[in-house]
Amino acid sequence: MLYLDANATEPLRPTARAAVLAALELAGNPSSVHAAGRAARRLLEDARDTVAACFGARPADVVFTSGGTEADALGVHALHAGRRLIVGATEHEAIRAAAGDAVVLPVDRDGVVLLGTLEALLAEGGPALVCLMLANNETGTVQPVAEAASLCRRYGAFLHVDAVQAAGRISVDFAVLGAHSVALSSHKMGGPPGAGALLLAPEVSAIAPLIAGGGQERGRRGGTPALPAIAGFAAAAREAVGTLPPVSRSPSPVALGESGNASLAALRDAIERAAVGLGAVVCGGRTARLANTTSMALPGIRADAQVIALDLQGVAVSAGAACSSGKVAASHVLAAMGLGALAGQAIRVSLPWNAPPDAAERFAAAYACMAERLRGALSPHAA
Repeated sequence: MLYLDANATEPLRPTARAAVLAALELAGNPSSVHAAGRAARRLLEDARDTVAACFGARPADVVFTSGGTEADALGVHALHAGRRLIVGATEHEAIRAAAGDAVVLPVDRDGVVLLGTLEALLAEGGPALVCLMLANNETGTVQPVAEAASLCRRYGAFLHVDAVQAAGRISVDFAVLGAHSVALSSHKMGGPPGAGALLLAPEVSAIAPLIAGGGQERGRRGGTPALPAIAGFAAAAREAVGTLPPVSRSPSPVALGESGNASLAALRDAIERAAVGLGAVVCGGRTARLANTTSMALPGIRADAQVIALDLQGVAVSAGAACSSGKVAASHVLAAMGLGALAGQAIRVSLPWNAPPDAAERFAAAYACMAERLRGALSPHAA
C-alpha cells in the first residue's frame, strides 16, 4: 500500500510509540499524591513543557484534550460568550459544528480568506470571535492568520485558530500568530490518536470547562488525562517540529508556507505535474500551501470513484476530509472557492512524514490507469 492520506492521520512515529509504551508502564494517576501518582504527574508536566516549547507557548497555556475536535469545541465554547461568530468559509467541520449559526467569511479562488471583508465585518461593531484555520485540511492553503490576528486585536475581537493540519508541518509559534487560542492534534503529527491540546493566551486563560468534573487541567478540562497518548503526542511534536527550519518571525503566509518540508514539496509537485498532464486541475495551487498536500480534480469523474479505483491499485488517498463517518460528498471547501462541479470531482493527496522516495512515480502510474479506466467507463462506446 502506498499511503497518501496523512491529513486523515499520520503514520505513528517510532519515538511516539516508544513514549506510549513507556507511559503504559506507569500505574499512577497524575492527580494522586503518592509516589506513583507523582511519577505520572512528572510525565504529564514534562509533556506539557515539551508541547509548549514546540509551539511558542508557556506550559500554563497548554490545556490537554482528547484531540483536535475537542480543542476546537473548547476554544469556541470558551471565547464566544456575548460575541458574534465569524467563521472562515473553508473551516473544518469541527469548527462549523461548534460555531453553529455564524457569519461566513468568504475566500478567493485559492481558498484564502478576504482580509478586507474581515475588517469590514469587524468594523460593524460589537465584540466578535473569529475562527480561522492556519492551513486547510483539504487544499493545504495557508491562511494569513497573523494579519487576521492584528485586525482582530485592533477591533477588540478574539481569534481562535485551528492549527491541527499545520502543526508539525510548518513552523507554528503561538506568540507570532497573535491568536487568543490555537487547537492542536497528536495524530496529525505522527503521534497516537486520543490526545490534543488547546493553547490559550494569558488574557483568556481562565475559561469555563466544556467537560467539568475533577478540576484537572487547572479546572479547564475535567477527566483523568490519557497519559500514554499525551506522552506520545509530546514525543511526536518534538520530532515533527525538529525537522522544520527555525520559526519565521515574518507574519507572511508565504513565509509560513515555504518553511515546510522541501522533500515532501518536491514529491507533491511531481505528483501534480503527472496528474495535470492527464487532465487534472489543481485546486488552490497558486498560493502558499502545506508542502505535503494537494487537491486535484479530474473533470467529469466523481471523487469517490477515483478513491476506490486508486485503492484497488494499492494507493490510499481521500476525497476531502476524513471526519464525516466515511461519507463522500462534494467538498464544501472547494465549493466555497467557487469551483462548482469540480468540488465533487477532487481527491486529496497528502504525503506522510515517511513518504517513500518513489511515491510520485508510483502514484503517477496508478493515476494514469485510474483515469483511463474511469474515462473509458464513461465513453458511449464502452461495453
